[in-house]
Amino acid sequence: MRKSAAEPLSADAIVVEHLVVRRGGRDVLPDLSVTVPAGQVVGLLGPSGGGKSTLMRAIVGVQQVESGEVTVLGLPAGHPDLRRRIGYVTQSPSIYADLSVRHNLTYFAQVLGARADAVDRAIAAVDLESHADASVSILSGGQRSRASLAAALVGDPEVLVLDEPTVGLDPVLRRDLWDLFRRLAHDEGRTLLVSSHVMDEATRCDRLLLLREGEVLSDSTLADLLARTGATDAEEAFLRLVDRAADSGPPDARPSDARPSDATSKGGPA
Repeated sequence: MRKSAAEPLSADAIVVEHLVVRRGGRDVLPDLSVTVPAGQVVGLLGPSGGGKSTLMRAIVGVQQVESGEVTVLGLPAGHPDLRRRIGYVTQSPSIYADLSVRHNLTYFAQVLGARADAVDRAIAAVDLESHADASVSILSGGQRSRASLAAALVGDPEVLVLDEPTVGLDPVLRRDLWDLFRRLAHDEGRTLLVSSHVMDEATRCDRLLLLREGEVLSDSTLADLLARTGATDAEEAFLRLVDRAADSGPPDARPSDARPSDATSKGGPA
């Protein structure tokens, strides 16, 4: 798929400032500020229940928030002009099981007013040509995940928000999807925010946001994270940051492990 003609207004495709989301009397995101650089694959990593999905819903404009601001491509999250410019893939397949892959994508293409060749291009991008006319109900879990990604791609979005898209997939398919994510970012200039609780996927991201209990523990490249913590891999680094946070007291009493000065660098790990 080709890169969209529209360009982000700054080096950051997504800007979140002092976001507060409260649910069930609890602050799921107590005061979150992060930025996502344009044209990169940014991994949002952390344990289940840490606020990753809530943050993603706020970015695409479907989460009720208490306070704070979320800006995507220079516009407030949920703005009508972002409808085609941002694609969202939820944890559960977001397509109709009783329709074929092609019929699903044709429907979404018509809703978005996409180009005439958008369906074929999206199917090709996720390597589903051989199952394009199969009913979604008979697809494997991995094929459904790819079909959901194709539905997000059909509008030719500049930003893709992917909520645990590789969960439950076999290693080969996980590798193929991450290769696709990197092509979309590095070859086509799209911005991808990809959540996962599998720490070894950190090696495939340009930048990492480590989130725990609604708090950003680190925003950096993997190389910077390992150097700063003295760890040998992302999981060990995350655990060390958790231990440091526990030893340092409440969040407002300790210094932030914020993004270093290479915020817009694209020199992340391969």
